[in-house]
Amino acid sequence: MESELPKSTVYFDGSCSLCRAEIGYYRRKDQDYALCFVDISETGAVPPEGVTQERAMKRFHVRASDGRVLSGAAAFVEVWTSLPRLRWAASAASLPGALIALEWGYRFFLPVRPFISRFFGRALRLEAIIGGAQRL
Repeated sequence: MESELPKSTVYFDGSCSLCRAEIGYYRRKDQDYALCFVDISETGAVPPEGVTQERAMKRFHVRASDGRVLSGAAAFVEVWTSLPRLRWAASAASLPGALIALEWGYRFFLPVRPFISRFFGRALRLEAIIGGAQRL
């Protein structure tokens, strides 16, 4: 029997509505089940080796199938590489200077993520309320 190839593991902050939406998108695109997903905000969730749970909650991490622990832009590129419909983005990230620019953008985004997430969460709740009212 042929052994299954190791999968990359995606560690995400499930308490963040924006993060949940993005991971939901990746799950829908992962038709080959190339990725495992760990909601690091859950009680008992184990972060990747060498990363505290607090740090894992603040920054996107992936343990690649070869065991490397990646974070930030490099972690996103690992996810994109695993998803056939997003491999174009991983290829674009391999252009000279692209990964550095993506990392800078990600670092700029991190401090505002809680505000965007709250706004995004409110928008989703409002959409659910409006959608429910329209069905009545």
